[in-house]
Amino acid sequence: MHNARLVVAILTVVMTLLTLLPLSRNQRWWVRVWDFPRLQMAVLSLIFLLIELCLLPGGGPLAWFIVLLALGCTVYQSWWIFPYTGLAKIQVKKTPASEHSRIKIINCNVLMTNRKSGKLLEIIGKNQPDVIVLLETDRWWELQMSPLDAEYPHSLKCPLDNLYGMHVYSRLPLFEAKVQYLVAEGIPSMHFRVALSGGEQVVMHCLHPMPPSPTEDDESTNRDGELIAVGHTAARASYPTIVTGDLNDVAWSRTTRLFMKISGLLDPRRGRGMFNTFHASYPFLRWPLDHVFHSKEFTLVDLKRLEPMGSDHFPIMVELALNPQAGSTQEKLEIEQGDIEEAREKMNNAGIKSRDVHQAEFC
Repeated sequence: MHNARLVVAILTVVMTLLTLLPLSRNQRWWVRVWDFPRLQMAVLSLIFLLIELCLLPGGGPLAWFIVLLALGCTVYQSWWIFPYTGLAKIQVKKTPASEHSRIKIINCNVLMTNRKSGKLLEIIGKNQPDVIVLLETDRWWELQMSPLDAEYPHSLKCPLDNLYGMHVYSRLPLFEAKVQYLVAEGIPSMHFRVALSGGEQVVMHCLHPMPPSPTEDDESTNRDGELIAVGHTAARASYPTIVTGDLNDVAWSRTTRLFMKISGLLDPRRGRGMFNTFHASYPFLRWPLDHVFHSKEFTLVDLKRLEPMGSDHFPIMVELALNPQAGSTQEKLEIEQGDIEEAREKMNNAGIKSRDVHQAEFC
């Protein structure tokens, strides 16, 4: 029993250190990576806590201290993920099919080396989205998706062989469309207006920044700066706005929360579930990397994580109704002065200004 208690105590101390590490504003990948597995860390901390309680009798003050550490880790990690559970307050109202103009979007990181393009076409055909946003697309994927051109005549294409290609296909007209490289060469983003069936126009920003990792970007500086700059642009928009893509950041991270505060955009997952989209092959190692944020003018018709299509990401689909009257009572995250200062710091560190982002609003 002594050996078991020692092993669990060591694991709890390690878990505590990993829990505290992201409190630092250090942008290095080995710090920021611990924003991702908060659900897994909460579960492991709870398991450690239960084991320690079973071993507690006769353990003395040190055993109680370890119990408190495990409890603290469980509560703290759970606090971050709680808004993305069914127990939390729903942020975006549900709207039944109605007379309001709607837009249905499928967002999918295809995994450039994946060759199951037929499965993706099958998913698109079955769900009939208005706008398709595909990430990690190269020339091969562009050729395989060519059957979409007839039904989706409006497109924006940027094939790349560096895992950061991007393609948008739309059956709705696009205006003021532009591909930008905001913070790094070879890392595109797309910005445009979409005309809905009722004649209303909506601004969309499609993003796929580099993740903080030892094989891609040593720091989260560029990712965070790009996201915050787009958030500033969304906050100033005179059109209803949607931001979507694989942001290589989890929904509950400090940066994504800051983005929501700065932009005033809403997340339809809050209060409904995590809708984890990565990693498709490892059920225990999943978190929400693929996002659709929108302004208050929209309410939710439908939100689904779609079936796997050979990628390491699941596709995600959202259908939104342009319903400003109902949407006006939806609550965005409150912004404080410290948030404004942190946002400015992140953009300065990345060398980007919000005016660098194409607003897609002016003819």
